[in-house]
Amino acid sequence: MGAAPGHTTSAALAPPVFLPPPPGAAPAVVEPVTVPYQVGNASWYGGMFHGRPTASGEEYDMYDFTAAHRELPLGSFVKVTNLKNMKSVVVRINDRGPVTPGRIIDLSYKAAHLLGMNQKGVQKVRIDVMEAAPAQLALARQPRNE
Repeated sequence: MGAAPGHTTSAALAPPVFLPPPPGAAPAVVEPVTVPYQVGNASWYGGMFHGRPTASGEEYDMYDFTAAHRELPLGSFVKVTNLKNMKSVVVRINDRGPVTPGRIIDLSYKAAHLLGMNQKGVQKVRIDVMEAAPAQLALARQPRNE
């Protein structure tokens, strides 16, 4: 059929316009889609180990955001997501474990509490390895008094 007489379609399109968020609204944060490092069962450990030395040499603090993993380097950071309720927390690997077969990570009591799994001892989770700088920022933003 063709274009109407006198109408051209070769005009350049204007670039898209991105409006800033409304005053007082936080800007949207889009996290990149990644392949999980591991998916499996997580458990947690608490009072019986509180104050005892970890594999990293530091004392275990059940109220800190730490975890035990068999293979990840000590001092590395991971984001752990509870696949039942999609809550997530960032933890630092400072110990070795879990020793129980069929589990991929042992979380501190505090991390398990924020994931909503302190009542249920074992929960299916996703583990994503994080770079240190973003992980430390995420750790600083996590609630401490829940």
